[in-house]
Amino acid sequence: MAVVRRATLHDLEAVAGLFNQYRMWYGKDSDLAGARNFLEARMKNDESVIFIATEQEQAVAFTQLYPLFSSTRMKRLWLLNDLFVNDAFRSRGLSKALLERAKTLCHETGACGFTLETAKTNNVGNALYPAVGMKLNTEFNFYYWDTP
Repeated sequence: MAVVRRATLHDLEAVAGLFNQYRMWYGKDSDLAGARNFLEARMKNDESVIFIATEQEQAVAFTQLYPLFSSTRMKRLWLLNDLFVNDAFRSRGLSKALLERAKTLCHETGACGFTLETAKTNNVGNALYPAVGMKLNTEFNFYYWDTP
């Protein structure tokens, strides 16, 4: 049975490996050193919260949330930016367990909730998120700007 807990610097190597796999799943080149450095900075500077799911003390899934604020609700809001389960451990409820832990984080920090985005083609995620009580926002347009 999986255990979900907050990652610490002690977990950096394991989380970096999962993060590297996650980035490669999104078509990025493998960069384990870059993944390690990026996560280490987030952890040391308390810029994100990372939860890992372990089975027999092996990290097999993770989620990473970044703190934001909602001006209209005048409360903290979390951005669930990353969620990944190692291929060999899918369909075991790990994503649901990580999402439930993210909900607990919201309660622990007095946040009004968390938000995430996913591709319209992500059939698994688009079935999962409503199943754990999340609502699809169809009211607003999503815009972005990338640096040139």
